[in-house]
Amino acid sequence: MTAAAVEPTYRPVFQSLWCATDLGPHRPCEGTYEWYDPGTLPPLDPARFDGGFGWLGGTGPVVPELAGHLDAVAAGLAATGVELPADFTAFQAGAASHGALDAVSATACWTDVSSPVPSPVEPGAFLVRFLRDQQDCVHWYLYLRPDGEAFVVASPLDLADAPEWDEPDVPVDWFGSIAWCAPSFEEFAYRFWVENRLWRVLHGYGEERMDDELAGYLTYYGQP
Repeated sequence: MTAAAVEPTYRPVFQSLWCATDLGPHRPCEGTYEWYDPGTLPPLDPARFDGGFGWLGGTGPVVPELAGHLDAVAAGLAATGVELPADFTAFQAGAASHGALDAVSATACWTDVSSPVPSPVEPGAFLVRFLRDQQDCVHWYLYLRPDGEAFVVASPLDLADAPEWDEPDVPVDWFGSIAWCAPSFEEFAYRFWVENRLWRVLHGYGEERMDDELAGYLTYYGQP
């Protein structure tokens, strides 16, 4: 039996929270970020997310240097039976998509794909950080399970370099520090892309303009 076929004996259920900033008067935020109940967010159609990123205009040609870094990350996972999802590798290696989240981020988040980190709460699972706030207020990760499940979590901790990993005398509330925020990378990327563009429109920042995509998202809050 291969490692990929082994079902984990323990599957933790994380709290569900979406970490983001305000949407002007339509969704307040008390600080730089707020942790929102996903049930209060506009619903998304899963059929839109087929790994092609059509809503972004596609991913563009593969950049060899970016693909090489992802290959190194994948190699670090190879012996574990855990794999990077195809939508993630396509986005992160694409010339038109790799920096798309950085470009729209209202809080100067930037792409930073880490080496795999073992999950602190689930044997056989791994995390790969892919996006971080400029002041490290929050970090976003792929959460990868040996059965092929992959989703996005967020944490205020830099789990790829947190001293708590190696200090057993320092208690860490892992379940209070890791939150499920999207069922797939593409769905995370879409909501992040829309909301940060909306923030720019609603605050009159830069040259971003309201389009049908943004207006449709905002109708959930009772606005045209």
